[in-house]
Amino acid sequence: MSGQSRLETVSGTGAMHRIIAVAGLLALTSACTSVGQVGIMTKPGADPGALLTQATAYEEIGPAQGEACRYFLLGVAPWGDSTATRAFEKALEASGGEALINVTVSTSLYGFIPIYNVFSFTCTTVEGVAIRYKQASAPSGPPSPSPS
Repeated sequence: MSGQSRLETVSGTGAMHRIIAVAGLLALTSACTSVGQVGIMTKPGADPGALLTQATAYEEIGPAQGEACRYFLLGVAPWGDSTATRAFEKALEASGGEALINVTVSTSLYGFIPIYNVFSFTCTTVEGVAIRYKQASAPSGPPSPSPS
């Protein structure tokens, strides 16, 4: 066998080992994601129906994002909170807003060694535009008397 043929065989074997290693890593991890759209998310005490029917004025603060995760060890020991409500609260805390509009909610599930369910976690991400409601202006005091 010539030196060049032997070199080609060795380099071909190295590439095959890399492919097998990557395939093995992919087999040990898995993930899936689902995404949905929501028009508006408000704090629990707010009445979204009244906010819409009364055409409540608001100001846009800017983009906001919050993420909440829940972890599972051996499929039986969970900890954390991955609800959309918790992710929404984190988005409002970070932005200082009172509600989010044009909201996207995505939920992802990640598993490591999924056959045996050794460790997995799920995360919910809420993204949108943070807003703050404008208060209706009220008179500041009694009207001043008119001169006679």
